[in-house]
Amino acid sequence: MLALALLLAGSSPAVERPETPAVLKGLVADGEPGLAVLVRRDGATVLAQGYGVRDLRGRQPIDARTGFRLASVTKQMTAAAVMLLVRDGRLRYDDTLTRALPGFPAYGSGITIRHLLTHTSGLPDYEQLMDDFEKEKGPAWSPRHPIRDSEVLALLEEETHGVFAPGTRWAYSNSGYVLLGLVAARAAGKPFADVLRERIFAPLGMARTLAFENGRSEVPDRAYGHTKEATGFRETDQSSTSATLGDGGVYSCLEDLAKWDEALRTNALLSREEMAPALTAVRLADGSEPRWPEGGEGGDNLAPGRPVAYGFGWFLDPWQGHDRAWHHGDTMGFRSIVERFPADGLTVIILANRGDLDLKSLALEVAGVLLKQR
Repeated sequence: MLALALLLAGSSPAVERPETPAVLKGLVADGEPGLAVLVRRDGATVLAQGYGVRDLRGRQPIDARTGFRLASVTKQMTAAAVMLLVRDGRLRYDDTLTRALPGFPAYGSGITIRHLLTHTSGLPDYEQLMDDFEKEKGPAWSPRHPIRDSEVLALLEEETHGVFAPGTRWAYSNSGYVLLGLVAARAAGKPFADVLRERIFAPLGMARTLAFENGRSEVPDRAYGHTKEATGFRETDQSSTSATLGDGGVYSCLEDLAKWDEALRTNALLSREEMAPALTAVRLADGSEPRWPEGGEGGDNLAPGRPVAYGFGWFLDPWQGHDRAWHHGDTMGFRSIVERFPADGLTVIILANRGDLDLKSLALEVAGVLLKQR
């Protein structure tokens, strides 16, 4: 493990408690918002360490119990909640949106839960619908008054058709995962935050993880998001879309995400067979491989025109010949990345309360050193 020690400690491998990882040097200065890094190997935690501070007011140091907004890393948990309800017989993957959410307009009759899980539904982008609404009727949402799940549903119910026929194309869809949260809540007969807590977080002992609802819940040891500007960092913790749940509303910490990773490794929540659909790349209705939408790169379109492998809440493309399940999160003031290499027994998770760091490259740099040892 010499290479691991040098990478993580930036010094002699005899040091018992790793100092600043070599790959992080210069990224986080004293007193800045920072990040938390988790490395797990063969079911054991190799590193769980924070760098920087939770916020610029109290300046408490980030550690393994600091709660970060996961943003779109939430999607793998939303998918798991839906899968548990499918196992219970309360939902089916082929249920249509009009069946799962009675009252949804007719264009939802061809959209299934499977389409929502795999980003092949063709639902309109709710953020674009927000923009259209506000252009016509004036400001409606802000960081102080963010859009709620029910309002996303209302916007989608005003539409008469999707942007493409379900199953014929692939486009990353926050709209779909907001609706999955609502579908799960209806099927379970309780709020989605309660579904996540009762079906995932509590059974796994993830006591510091929750779907955050302002005024109803509190994040333990909460990190606040920040944006780096020419004059320094500015707190930018919430946006007009921060209150939606299924697409990005979960807060968690390294301590709990180690438990989540272990549950995935050991199939503690869902058996290998039950988990298989989540780890199988979707194909389009004609059997072809989906591709990222053509057009400009940016936002949620990471690789225009290139092939994409996605299951239920997981990207599934390999990296340097190693099978991989991964997902990133990116929202105002926060970034997150989960890189899992199940066949190699390796997981790297990084959470940041600042929006200027390239966590994908950082996580793969850490993973690359460890994978070469196998």
